[in-house]
Amino acid sequence: MNRGKDASEGKGSLEPRERGTDFEVPYARENIQKCMCSQCPVQSDSKCAQDKLESSKKAMEKMSGEKVPDPRDVPGLYCSTDKATCQDLNPDRKCICNTCEVWKEYNLGEGKPSQYFCMNGKAT
Repeated sequence: MNRGKDASEGKGSLEPRERGTDFEVPYARENIQKCMCSQCPVQSDSKCAQDKLESSKKAMEKMSGEKVPDPRDVPGLYCSTDKATCQDLNPDRKCICNTCEVWKEYNLGEGKPSQYFCMNGKAT
């Protein structure tokens, strides 16, 4: 039984998926708002990530409803979108994936990769 929210369903809360299912995380406003990537030490010294954070926040303030910026313009939710586009991240810093509500809701510690989604790609 797959209890995760289908990305095509639109509005509504996302439910955690059961262990052993696919870990597709919808790229949705609700998940972007819960995402901890912008606070991650891996990104903290990245000029690219900080610039994208500022511009994506401004863009989301202007967008209505469930609209979201292009994933390449958002410094986060890599568990959904793929690897980070910024090349100046510091993978030697400790990531905080396991502190994120999205990580917890989708049991991402059970999938691969289990940490450093920004460097290793989305959770599948």
